[in-house]
Amino acid sequence: MNSAFWKTNWDESRQHYLDWWDRKGLVITMWEHLEKAGPPHADVPRPAPARDWTQYWFDPAWRAANLHYRLAHSSFKADILPVASTHLGPGSLAAILGAELEGREDTIWIHPRADGGNSITLDENNRWFQLHLDLVKACKQLAQGRYFVGCPDLIEGLDTLAGLRGTQAVLLDTVDRPEALAQELQTVNDLWFEVFDRIYAEINESGEMAFCYFSIWGPGRVAKLQSDISIMMSPPSFRQFVQPYIRQQCQWLDYSLYHLDGIGALRHLDALLEIEELDAIQWTPGVGQPQGGDPGWYDLYKRILAGGKSIMPAWVEVDELQPLLDAVGAEGVNILMHFNDEQEIDRALEIAAQYR
Repeated sequence: MNSAFWKTNWDESRQHYLDWWDRKGLVITMWEHLEKAGPPHADVPRPAPARDWTQYWFDPAWRAANLHYRLAHSSFKADILPVASTHLGPGSLAAILGAELEGREDTIWIHPRADGGNSITLDENNRWFQLHLDLVKACKQLAQGRYFVGCPDLIEGLDTLAGLRGTQAVLLDTVDRPEALAQELQTVNDLWFEVFDRIYAEINESGEMAFCYFSIWGPGRVAKLQSDISIMMSPPSFRQFVQPYIRQQCQWLDYSLYHLDGIGALRHLDALLEIEELDAIQWTPGVGQPQGGDPGWYDLYKRILAGGKSIMPAWVEVDELQPLLDAVGAEGVNILMHFNDEQEIDRALEIAAQYR
């Protein structure tokens, strides 16, 4: 990384991430960013306010300028990564393959394709595909090696098909047309590899990259994987329609993190642990549940670690950090903290120092 990089402790954090992937290190970080104390990393002008939500989400030049300004004023203490978040909604591969995107105040919504068809192809002229490429290029042009440009949250498999056709239709396909569904899932995987490579060619820094969701980094190709629709599936169906395609992705990637989302998804943990190439598992308890630092999840973290995977507890409060590390240890643990200011980051670093 060049000398202009805005994270001054990058050599130390880089090793923390490498150790974490190797099931032996501790990472203290957060998702997104908070404002740093003192002067910015560089004197970057604030862009004019977005005219509307369409410009806010879908104007590459405006988004790149806004991200550039925000990152210039962000704290990268501890292992917080300087990453320009280029996400275009959770599951934007579906839009690249024919669904539609709608920008709203809270997020980007994905609407199923209007023609109701089942064909799955990559159209080079698809406007959402071009937007993905234009956005990462615009961010990379401003970054100039001062921060990473993150890979957007493409999402894969059944979740992509649900974005194209709707959740109910895809769930019915598991019963009514399982052979055709398997062929479609393989097509989605093949196109995911192709789209990912196109984006990776734009964003990698000397063969290293960051992924927007859950803010992960690694040398080579790195991604967060998921199947949120599987919360409505049985373990046998998961092993038939999810596990083989996640395994392919893990074999193709250099580093992989699976996003395990919701209490109902825990039934699939054994199937995930069977994927030898999967490196780590992130746990999101879900709405109405205690978050990742709660003692009720300690046994889950121990089970994942015993299964040979690193873990990522999420939204952990500073007061929960030491009890969590006392209970599960600090080997293979990447903790997404909830920080309100840099003073809380300093407190967390003091605690973490006792375990490194």
